[in-house]
Amino acid sequence: MPKTRTALPWLLLAAAAVWCVVRGILAYTSGLPSGGDTAVYQGGAATLLHGLPLYDADFLDAEPDFAKLPFTYAPFAAVLFIPMVLVPSQVAWGVLNAISLVAVALVGWLVLRRVETRPRWLAPSWGGVAAALLMTFTQPLSVTLEYGQINAVLMMFVAVDVLVVCGSAGRARYGGGVLVGVAAATKLTPLIFVVHLLLVGRRADAARAAGTFAGLQCLMLLIAPHDTVRFWTRTVFDSSRIGPTEWAWNQSVGGLLRRLNDGAAWSQPVAYGIGALLAAGAIVLVLRYHRAGQPVPALLVSAFLALLVSPVSWIHHWVWAVPLVLVLLARRKVVAAVVTVLVFALRPVDAPGPGEHPGLWETGYTFVLGNAYVLFAIAFGVVLLVRGRDRTRRPEVRLAR
Repeated sequence: MPKTRTALPWLLLAAAAVWCVVRGILAYTSGLPSGGDTAVYQGGAATLLHGLPLYDADFLDAEPDFAKLPFTYAPFAAVLFIPMVLVPSQVAWGVLNAISLVAVALVGWLVLRRVETRPRWLAPSWGGVAAALLMTFTQPLSVTLEYGQINAVLMMFVAVDVLVVCGSAGRARYGGGVLVGVAAATKLTPLIFVVHLLLVGRRADAARAAGTFAGLQCLMLLIAPHDTVRFWTRTVFDSSRIGPTEWAWNQSVGGLLRRLNDGAAWSQPVAYGIGALLAAGAIVLVLRYHRAGQPVPALLVSAFLALLVSPVSWIHHWVWAVPLVLVLLARRKVVAAVVTVLVFALRPVDAPGPGEHPGLWETGYTFVLGNAYVLFAIAFGVVLLVRGRDRTRRPEVRLAR
Protein backbone atom coordinates (compact mmCIF):
# COMPACT_ATOMS: atom_id res chain seq x y z
CA MET A 1 0.00 0.00 0.00
CA PRO A 2 2.74 2.57 0.81
CA LYS A 3 4.35 1.84 -2.57
CA THR A 4 1.02 2.51 -4.25
CA ARG A 5 0.70 5.88 -2.49
CA THR A 6 4.25 6.74 -3.47
CA ALA A 7 3.66 5.84 -7.10
CA LEU A 8 0.29 7.59 -7.40
CA PRO A 9 1.59 11.15 -7.94
CA TRP A 10 3.97 9.96 -10.65
CA LEU A 11 1.13 8.05 -12.31
CA LEU A 12 -0.90 11.27 -12.33
CA LEU A 13 2.06 13.09 -13.84
CA ALA A 14 2.46 10.38 -16.48
CA ALA A 15 -1.23 10.68 -17.36
CA ALA A 16 -0.89 14.45 -17.72
CA ALA A 17 2.20 14.00 -19.91
CA VAL A 18 0.38 11.52 -22.14
CA TRP A 19 -2.53 13.95 -22.45
CA CYS A 20 -0.09 16.65 -23.62
CA VAL A 21 1.12 14.39 -26.42
CA VAL A 22 -2.45 13.40 -27.35
CA ARG A 23 -3.40 17.07 -27.40
CA GLY A 24 -0.54 17.77 -29.79
CA ILE A 25 -1.66 14.95 -32.08
CA LEU A 26 -5.23 16.26 -32.04
CA ALA A 27 -3.98 19.77 -32.85
CA TYR A 28 -2.09 18.36 -35.84
CA THR A 29 -4.98 16.28 -37.16
CA SER A 30 -7.33 19.25 -36.72
CA GLY A 31 -4.93 21.71 -38.34
CA LEU A 32 -4.79 23.94 -35.27
CA PRO A 33 -1.91 26.46 -35.08
CA SER A 34 -0.52 25.29 -31.74
CA GLY A 35 2.91 25.82 -30.22
CA GLY A 36 4.35 28.68 -32.22
CA ASP A 37 7.66 28.79 -30.35
CA THR A 38 8.14 25.05 -30.63
CA ALA A 39 7.63 25.44 -34.38
CA VAL A 40 10.42 28.02 -34.45
CA TYR A 41 12.75 25.69 -32.51
CA GLN A 42 11.87 22.84 -34.84
CA GLY A 43 12.27 25.08 -37.89
CA GLY A 44 15.74 26.02 -36.70
CA ALA A 45 16.69 22.36 -36.37
CA ALA A 46 15.39 21.56 -39.86
CA THR A 47 17.17 24.59 -41.31
CA LEU A 48 20.44 23.55 -39.70
CA LEU A 49 20.10 20.00 -41.06
CA HIS A 50 19.59 21.37 -44.56
CA GLY A 51 22.66 23.61 -44.29
CA LEU A 52 20.65 26.81 -44.67
CA PRO A 53 21.27 30.04 -42.70
CA LEU A 54 19.48 30.57 -39.40
CA TYR A 55 19.75 34.34 -39.03
CA ASP A 56 19.87 35.83 -42.53
CA ALA A 57 16.10 36.25 -42.90
CA ASP A 58 13.20 37.39 -40.74
CA PHE A 59 11.80 33.86 -40.68
CA LEU A 60 12.75 30.34 -41.71
CA ASP A 61 11.31 28.52 -44.69
CA ALA A 62 10.99 25.39 -42.55
CA GLU A 63 8.56 27.12 -40.19
CA PRO A 64 4.83 26.50 -40.66
CA ASP A 65 2.63 29.37 -41.84
CA PHE A 66 1.32 30.05 -38.33
CA ALA A 67 4.81 30.61 -36.91
CA LYS A 68 6.73 32.78 -39.33
CA LEU A 69 9.08 34.28 -36.74
CA PRO A 70 12.83 34.98 -36.64
CA PHE A 71 15.11 32.42 -35.04
CA THR A 72 16.57 34.39 -32.12
CA TYR A 73 18.15 31.65 -30.03
CA ALA A 74 21.80 30.64 -29.86
CA PRO A 75 22.89 28.24 -32.66
CA PHE A 76 23.14 25.27 -30.29
CA ALA A 77 19.39 25.50 -29.62
CA ALA A 78 18.85 24.24 -33.16
CA VAL A 79 20.95 21.17 -32.41
CA LEU A 80 19.01 20.45 -29.24
CA PHE A 81 15.77 20.25 -31.22
CA ILE A 82 16.94 18.00 -34.03
CA PRO A 83 14.96 15.00 -32.66
CA MET A 84 11.78 17.08 -32.95
CA VAL A 85 12.01 17.25 -36.77
CA LEU A 86 10.80 13.64 -36.88
CA VAL A 87 7.22 14.72 -36.05
CA PRO A 88 4.88 17.55 -37.12
CA SER A 89 5.30 20.82 -35.23
CA GLN A 90 2.04 20.44 -33.26
CA VAL A 91 3.06 16.96 -32.13
CA ALA A 92 6.48 18.33 -31.18
CA TRP A 93 4.63 20.97 -29.14
CA GLY A 94 2.74 18.24 -27.28
CA VAL A 95 5.93 16.29 -26.62
CA LEU A 96 7.74 19.37 -25.34
CA ASN A 97 4.81 20.19 -23.04
CA ALA A 98 4.97 16.66 -21.63
CA ILE A 99 8.71 17.04 -21.03
CA SER A 100 8.15 20.46 -19.45
CA LEU A 101 5.60 19.14 -16.95
CA VAL A 102 7.97 16.32 -15.98
CA ALA A 103 10.80 18.85 -15.68
CA VAL A 104 8.81 21.09 -13.31
CA ALA A 105 7.79 18.09 -11.19
CA LEU A 106 11.39 16.91 -11.02
CA VAL A 107 12.59 20.36 -9.94
CA GLY A 108 9.88 20.43 -7.26
CA TRP A 109 10.90 16.99 -6.05
CA LEU A 110 14.57 17.99 -5.88
CA VAL A 111 13.78 21.24 -4.09
CA LEU A 112 11.70 19.53 -1.42
CA ARG A 113 14.43 16.95 -0.87
CA ARG A 114 17.10 19.62 -0.50
CA VAL A 115 15.32 22.14 1.75
CA GLU A 116 16.49 22.15 5.34
CA THR A 117 13.04 21.46 6.76
CA ARG A 118 9.49 20.87 5.62
CA PRO A 119 6.16 19.75 7.08
CA ARG A 120 5.37 16.05 6.82
CA TRP A 121 2.37 16.68 4.56
CA LEU A 122 4.64 18.23 1.93
CA ALA A 123 6.21 15.03 0.60
CA PRO A 124 8.66 15.57 -2.28
CA SER A 125 6.76 13.36 -4.72
CA TRP A 126 3.32 14.82 -4.06
CA GLY A 127 4.67 18.34 -3.73
CA GLY A 128 6.62 18.22 -6.97
CA VAL A 129 3.79 16.73 -9.01
CA ALA A 130 1.17 19.01 -7.46
CA ALA A 131 3.34 22.03 -8.26
CA ALA A 132 3.67 20.93 -11.88
CA LEU A 133 -0.05 20.35 -12.32
CA LEU A 134 -1.65 23.02 -10.13
CA MET A 135 0.72 25.85 -11.03
CA THR A 136 -0.21 25.57 -14.71
CA PHE A 137 -2.73 28.37 -14.14
CA THR A 138 0.06 30.81 -13.25
CA GLN A 139 1.26 32.83 -16.20
CA PRO A 140 4.92 31.70 -16.43
CA LEU A 141 4.04 28.02 -16.67
CA SER A 142 0.81 28.57 -18.59
CA VAL A 143 2.53 30.62 -21.31
CA THR A 144 5.45 28.19 -21.41
CA LEU A 145 3.01 25.38 -22.22
CA GLU A 146 0.83 27.45 -24.55
CA TYR A 147 3.73 28.61 -26.71
CA GLY A 148 5.80 25.46 -26.35
CA GLN A 149 8.80 27.13 -24.74
CA ILE A 150 11.87 25.39 -23.29
CA ASN A 151 12.24 27.37 -20.06
CA ALA A 152 11.11 24.58 -17.73
CA VAL A 153 13.60 22.18 -19.29
CA LEU A 154 16.46 24.64 -18.84
CA MET A 155 15.38 25.19 -15.22
CA MET A 156 15.57 21.44 -14.72
CA PHE A 157 19.10 21.32 -16.23
CA VAL A 158 20.28 24.00 -13.81
CA ALA A 159 18.54 22.57 -10.74
CA VAL A 160 19.80 19.03 -11.35
CA ASP A 161 23.33 20.30 -11.95
CA VAL A 162 23.55 22.68 -8.99
CA LEU A 163 21.57 20.70 -6.42
CA VAL A 164 22.55 17.14 -7.35
CA VAL A 165 25.58 16.80 -9.61
CA CYS A 166 27.57 19.61 -8.05
CA GLY A 167 26.23 18.94 -4.57
CA SER A 168 26.40 21.38 -1.69
CA ALA A 169 28.87 19.90 0.77
CA GLY A 170 32.13 20.60 -1.02
CA ARG A 171 32.41 17.17 -2.63
CA ALA A 172 33.96 17.16 -6.08
CA ARG A 173 31.72 15.28 -8.49
CA TYR A 174 32.53 14.35 -12.03
CA GLY A 175 30.45 16.23 -14.56
CA GLY A 176 29.35 19.09 -12.34
CA GLY A 177 28.63 22.22 -14.36
CA VAL A 178 28.05 20.47 -17.69
CA LEU A 179 24.26 20.87 -17.65
CA VAL A 180 24.62 24.55 -16.73
CA GLY A 181 26.89 24.95 -19.74
CA VAL A 182 24.36 23.23 -21.99
CA ALA A 183 21.54 25.46 -20.68
CA ALA A 184 23.64 28.59 -21.26
CA ALA A 185 24.51 27.46 -24.79
CA THR A 186 20.77 27.16 -25.51
CA LYS A 187 19.74 30.50 -23.99
CA LEU A 188 22.43 32.83 -22.69
CA THR A 189 20.78 33.88 -19.40
CA PRO A 190 21.83 30.69 -17.51
CA LEU A 191 25.44 31.93 -17.75
CA ILE A 192 24.74 33.60 -14.40
CA PHE A 193 24.88 30.18 -12.77
CA VAL A 194 28.57 29.95 -13.65
CA VAL A 195 29.02 32.89 -11.30
CA HIS A 196 26.73 31.19 -8.79
CA LEU A 197 28.98 28.12 -8.75
CA LEU A 198 32.00 30.33 -8.17
CA LEU A 199 30.27 32.09 -5.27
CA VAL A 200 29.45 28.82 -3.52
CA GLY A 201 33.03 27.57 -3.89
CA ARG A 202 32.46 25.14 -6.77
CA ARG A 203 35.34 26.42 -8.89
CA ALA A 204 35.91 23.20 -10.81
CA ASP A 205 32.19 22.96 -11.60
CA ALA A 206 32.13 26.60 -12.70
CA ALA A 207 35.12 25.94 -14.95
CA ARG A 208 33.36 22.92 -16.47
CA ALA A 209 30.22 24.98 -17.03
CA ALA A 210 32.17 27.73 -18.77
CA GLY A 211 34.21 25.14 -20.69
CA THR A 212 31.06 23.33 -21.82
CA PHE A 213 29.53 26.59 -23.00
CA ALA A 214 32.69 27.56 -24.89
CA GLY A 215 33.13 24.06 -26.27
CA LEU A 216 29.61 24.03 -27.68
CA GLN A 217 30.29 27.36 -29.39
CA CYS A 218 33.38 25.84 -30.97
CA LEU A 219 31.32 22.83 -32.04
CA MET A 220 28.79 25.12 -33.68
CA LEU A 221 31.63 27.02 -35.35
CA LEU A 222 32.59 23.73 -37.02
CA ILE A 223 29.02 22.68 -37.85
CA ALA A 224 27.61 26.06 -38.88
CA PRO A 225 30.41 28.63 -39.10
CA HIS A 226 28.31 31.27 -40.89
CA ASP A 227 25.49 31.12 -38.35
CA THR A 228 27.82 31.08 -35.35
CA VAL A 229 29.82 34.10 -36.52
CA ARG A 230 26.67 36.01 -37.46
CA PHE A 231 25.01 35.27 -34.12
CA TRP A 232 27.95 36.45 -32.03
CA THR A 233 28.75 39.49 -34.17
CA ARG A 234 25.27 40.74 -35.09
CA THR A 235 22.22 38.77 -33.99
CA VAL A 236 22.99 38.74 -30.26
CA PHE A 237 23.01 42.57 -30.32
CA ASP A 238 19.90 42.96 -32.47
CA SER A 239 16.97 43.37 -30.11
CA SER A 240 14.60 44.07 -33.01
CA ARG A 241 14.57 40.33 -33.80
CA ILE A 242 13.34 39.51 -30.31
CA GLY A 243 10.26 41.71 -30.39
CA PRO A 244 9.18 44.97 -28.74
CA THR A 245 11.15 44.83 -25.50
CA GLU A 246 9.13 47.70 -24.00
CA TRP A 247 6.02 45.52 -23.89
CA ALA A 248 4.80 44.25 -20.54
CA TRP A 249 5.66 40.77 -21.78
CA ASN A 250 9.23 41.73 -20.86
CA GLN A 251 9.38 41.55 -17.07
CA SER A 252 12.92 42.79 -16.51
CA VAL A 253 14.32 45.98 -15.04
CA GLY A 254 15.26 47.09 -18.54
CA GLY A 255 11.74 46.45 -19.75
CA LEU A 256 10.28 48.46 -16.87
CA LEU A 257 12.49 51.47 -17.65
CA ARG A 258 11.70 51.30 -21.37
CA ARG A 259 7.99 51.30 -20.57
CA LEU A 260 8.42 54.40 -18.42
CA ASN A 261 10.48 56.26 -21.02
CA ASP A 262 8.97 55.14 -24.30
CA GLY A 263 11.97 52.98 -25.17
CA ALA A 264 14.61 55.66 -24.61
CA ALA A 265 18.10 54.58 -25.66
CA TRP A 266 19.52 55.21 -22.19
CA SER A 267 17.05 52.84 -20.52
CA GLN A 268 19.13 49.68 -20.77
CA PRO A 269 22.43 51.24 -19.59
CA VAL A 270 20.59 52.60 -16.55
CA ALA A 271 19.02 49.16 -16.08
CA TYR A 272 22.49 47.63 -15.99
CA GLY A 273 23.46 50.11 -13.28
CA ILE A 274 20.42 49.15 -11.23
CA GLY A 275 21.25 45.52 -11.96
CA ALA A 276 24.70 46.01 -10.45
CA LEU A 277 23.10 47.23 -7.22
CA LEU A 278 20.72 44.27 -7.23
CA ALA A 279 23.65 41.93 -7.88
CA ALA A 280 25.46 43.25 -4.81
CA GLY A 281 22.48 42.40 -2.64
CA ALA A 282 22.08 39.04 -4.35
CA ILE A 283 25.70 38.14 -3.63
CA VAL A 284 25.13 38.84 0.05
CA LEU A 285 22.08 36.57 0.05
CA VAL A 286 23.74 33.76 -1.91
CA LEU A 287 26.71 33.71 0.43
CA ARG A 288 24.47 33.93 3.48
CA TYR A 289 22.36 30.97 2.38
CA HIS A 290 25.37 28.96 1.26
CA ARG A 291 27.13 29.40 4.61
CA ALA A 292 23.92 28.38 6.36
CA GLY A 293 23.79 25.15 4.36
CA GLN A 294 20.73 26.18 2.35
CA PRO A 295 21.53 25.57 -1.34
CA VAL A 296 17.96 25.91 -2.64
CA PRO A 297 17.35 29.53 -1.51
CA ALA A 298 20.84 30.40 -2.74
CA LEU A 299 20.00 28.98 -6.16
CA LEU A 300 16.68 30.83 -6.32
CA VAL A 301 18.36 34.15 -5.52
CA SER A 302 20.67 33.73 -8.52
CA ALA A 303 17.77 32.64 -10.73
CA PHE A 304 15.65 35.68 -9.90
CA LEU A 305 18.62 38.01 -10.25
CA ALA A 306 19.13 36.66 -13.77
CA LEU A 307 15.50 37.41 -14.59
CA LEU A 308 15.79 40.97 -13.29
CA VAL A 309 19.05 41.97 -14.97
CA SER A 310 18.57 40.24 -18.31
CA PRO A 311 17.62 42.78 -21.02
CA VAL A 312 14.69 40.53 -21.92
CA SER A 313 12.84 38.29 -19.46
CA TRP A 314 9.58 37.29 -21.06
CA ILE A 315 6.74 36.20 -18.79
CA HIS A 316 7.42 32.54 -19.59
CA HIS A 317 11.00 32.88 -18.33
CA TRP A 318 9.69 33.27 -14.76
CA VAL A 319 9.03 29.54 -14.22
CA TRP A 320 11.38 29.76 -11.21
CA ALA A 321 8.30 31.00 -9.34
CA VAL A 322 7.21 27.35 -8.99
CA PRO A 323 10.13 26.17 -6.79
CA LEU A 324 9.90 29.45 -4.86
CA VAL A 325 6.34 28.62 -3.83
CA LEU A 326 7.45 25.17 -2.70
CA VAL A 327 10.27 26.62 -0.59
CA LEU A 328 7.85 29.01 1.09
CA LEU A 329 5.44 26.17 1.83
CA ALA A 330 8.30 24.05 3.15
CA ARG A 331 9.16 26.87 5.55
CA ARG A 332 5.48 27.13 6.54
CA LYS A 333 5.23 30.63 5.07
CA VAL A 334 1.74 29.95 3.76
CA VAL A 335 0.69 33.58 3.40
CA ALA A 336 3.86 34.41 1.46
CA ALA A 337 3.30 31.36 -0.75
CA VAL A 338 -0.28 32.42 -1.49
CA VAL A 339 0.83 35.96 -2.30
CA THR A 340 3.50 34.58 -4.64
CA VAL A 341 0.97 32.42 -6.45
CA LEU A 342 -1.41 35.36 -6.81
CA VAL A 343 1.34 37.63 -8.16
CA PHE A 344 2.34 35.13 -10.84
CA ALA A 345 -1.28 34.45 -11.69
CA LEU A 346 -1.47 38.10 -12.79
CA ARG A 347 -1.21 39.00 -16.46
CA PRO A 348 1.05 42.06 -16.76
CA VAL A 349 0.14 42.23 -20.45
CA ASP A 350 -3.38 43.27 -19.42
CA ALA A 351 -2.00 46.63 -18.30
CA PRO A 352 -2.34 49.23 -21.08
CA GLY A 353 0.99 50.28 -22.48
CA PRO A 354 2.30 53.86 -22.26
CA GLY A 355 0.38 56.07 -24.66
CA GLU A 356 -2.54 53.68 -25.13
CA HIS A 357 -4.69 55.55 -22.60
CA PRO A 358 -3.16 58.93 -21.68
CA GLY A 359 -2.90 59.38 -17.94
CA LEU A 360 -3.81 55.79 -17.10
CA TRP A 361 -0.23 54.49 -17.16
CA GLU A 362 0.73 56.83 -14.35
CA THR A 363 -1.81 55.31 -11.96
CA GLY A 364 -0.43 53.04 -9.29
CA TYR A 365 -2.59 50.07 -10.27
CA THR A 366 -1.50 50.11 -13.90
CA PHE A 367 2.16 50.54 -13.01
CA VAL A 368 2.10 47.68 -10.51
CA LEU A 369 0.20 45.32 -12.82
CA GLY A 370 2.40 46.09 -15.82
CA ASN A 371 5.58 45.43 -13.82
CA ALA A 372 4.27 42.96 -11.26
CA TYR A 373 6.99 40.32 -11.50
CA VAL A 374 9.85 42.83 -11.43
CA LEU A 375 8.46 44.71 -8.46
CA PHE A 376 7.70 41.50 -6.58
CA ALA A 377 11.19 40.08 -7.05
CA ILE A 378 12.90 43.31 -5.96
CA ALA A 379 10.64 43.72 -2.93
CA PHE A 380 11.11 40.08 -1.94
CA GLY A 381 14.87 40.44 -2.16
CA VAL A 382 14.84 43.57 -0.02
CA VAL A 383 12.78 41.77 2.62
CA LEU A 384 15.28 38.89 2.68
CA LEU A 385 18.20 41.28 3.04
CA VAL A 386 16.77 43.09 6.04
CA ARG A 387 15.76 39.93 7.89
CA GLY A 388 19.28 39.41 9.21
CA ARG A 389 21.50 36.36 9.56
CA ASP A 390 19.66 34.72 12.43
CA ARG A 391 16.95 33.37 10.12
CA THR A 392 19.50 31.58 7.93
CA ARG A 393 21.51 29.71 10.55
CA ARG A 394 22.13 26.03 9.84
CA PRO A 395 19.34 23.87 11.27
CA GLU A 396 20.27 21.38 13.93
CA VAL A 397 17.92 18.66 12.67
CA ARG A 398 17.60 17.73 9.00
CA LEU A 399 15.10 15.48 7.33
CA ALA A 400 16.19 12.02 6.32
CA ARG A 401 16.54 11.72 2.57
